[in-house]
Amino acid sequence: MKFLVIRFSSIGDIVLTSPVVRCLKQKFPDSEIHFLTKKIFSTIVDSNPYIDKVIYLQNELKNTIDDLRREGYDHVIDLHNNLRTSLIKKALKQVNFHSFDKLNSKKWLYTNFKINLLPHKHIVDRYMATVEKLGVANDQKGLDYFIPDSDVISEKDIPFSHSHGFIAVVIGAAHNTKKLPIAMLTALCEMIRYPIILLGGSEDFFNGERIAKPDNVKVYNSCGKFNLNESADIIRRAKLVITHDTGLMHIAAAFQKDI
Repeated sequence: MKFLVIRFSSIGDIVLTSPVVRCLKQKFPDSEIHFLTKKIFSTIVDSNPYIDKVIYLQNELKNTIDDLRREGYDHVIDLHNNLRTSLIKKALKQVNFHSFDKLNSKKWLYTNFKINLLPHKHIVDRYMATVEKLGVANDQKGLDYFIPDSDVISEKDIPFSHSHGFIAVVIGAAHNTKKLPIAMLTALCEMIRYPIILLGGSEDFFNGERIAKPDNVKVYNSCGKFNLNESADIIRRAKLVITHDTGLMHIAAAFQKDI
């Protein structure tokens, strides 16, 4: 049997779909599982042992659809459920589709009128509901994140002052409304009596410098210095993770860190 799992973005959402892939492979161990996503998120899925092949979304959707037609899937697990996946569904007429319910109307009611009809159900369980009809159940083992050996950081990548343990503080986020102000992040780091590594992208570097300035021995600004997998390895090594609502937050959950 051949499955295609679709989730185009983003980091956290792709990590949240990892139990579906794992449980699907455990239910059908002889199956072939492909994962369709954007190229920029390849590092999240490339090392996943439950995925047999990663396919990347091309600029021209027609080219992607042509690639998918050649594969000959038995089932498509659509965990993104947007216009593009609807067009894929229309093109692959003979394939069994299982689509994630995004609850858009209920989200709209909650956002605009504060009418909360959303279920008290974890997003992972909602993703898992997409494959219930295939007899796939949640094994309750949480999220997965796999770091290739080439991205495991060496001891020299961490300051000696942090070699016996540190707290990871993730200062980045996709939107400003998800971030603490710089002054509050600086005050937080000053209150913590423990070595700190700041994590974020290159766009967060200068804010990291401002936060680390009061004590740049205790606070190490690594923003922009590590790729995603290397940052994930920092998270894996951390004693504790303090984070905004980011992809690294979900990666921390995959490593079962205190968050």
